[in-house]
Amino acid sequence: MKIIVCVKQVPDTSGKVAVNPDGTLNRASMATITNPDDLNAVEAALQLKEQTGAEVIVISMGPPPAEGMLREIQARGVDRAVLVSGREFGGSDTYATSQILAAAINKLGVEKDDVILCGRQAIDGDTAQVGPQIAEKLGLPQVSYAAEITKDGDTITVKRMLEDGYMTIKVKTPCLITCIKELNTPRYMSVGGVFDCYSKPYEIFDYETLKDDPLIDPSTIGLKGSPTNIFKSFTPPQKGVGMMLEGADRATCDKLAGLLAAKHLI
Repeated sequence: MKIIVCVKQVPDTSGKVAVNPDGTLNRASMATITNPDDLNAVEAALQLKEQTGAEVIVISMGPPPAEGMLREIQARGVDRAVLVSGREFGGSDTYATSQILAAAINKLGVEKDDVILCGRQAIDGDTAQVGPQIAEKLGLPQVSYAAEITKDGDTITVKRMLEDGYMTIKVKTPCLITCIKELNTPRYMSVGGVFDCYSKPYEIFDYETLKDDPLIDPSTIGLKGSPTNIFKSFTPPQKGVGMMLEGADRATCDKLAGLLAAKHLI
């Protein structure tokens, strides 16, 4: 049994977001982190590995420096890492990215008991599209927004979070599941894991490696194969400091009412 986890290296949006003059993100000048929801997917995979003895493979599409992120994830207990990287893949939107990742997963092979895990969404795009699109392109059943995962043989029971409650779904493997932060608390790297991570299998899938897959068509990957156009990215203006009124007397209430009336809120 394999558990394949899709992860993404994203800009650290807790700091200042750098924007190029054309409105696109200046990723080269920004610190990067592993997408938070993807770490919940990694933790879910490691917990399933402890229960079933499965092999855990983490896969990411990005530039060569993403190796550092993948090695850190291997230090948490992941067995293998695959970086999908090539100039032909640059500029891909969610549609093209899912094409490429689906082809890479085909290269790894999807068997009867296998599970593919993804984070719910990436903090740089917030689309929540790549995971479901991968499932569609691989012809696999999918369950999104997983808050609890239980495996029993070739059946997985998922407690799926909704806006107003939960839904319990049973699905047969192979399948794809997207994970939310409420699913678990990701573990840290261990000292032994840090020592061992660079001796674990690490592969690079470039265009030449994947070009024979039917999903890899120059017209549907990279910038050329991306139907999404980003008009502009920008940092929202900082909000002013809030005003605090202390006291429970009539004068304070009158002052609050006056301030709200001045802003036409009442």
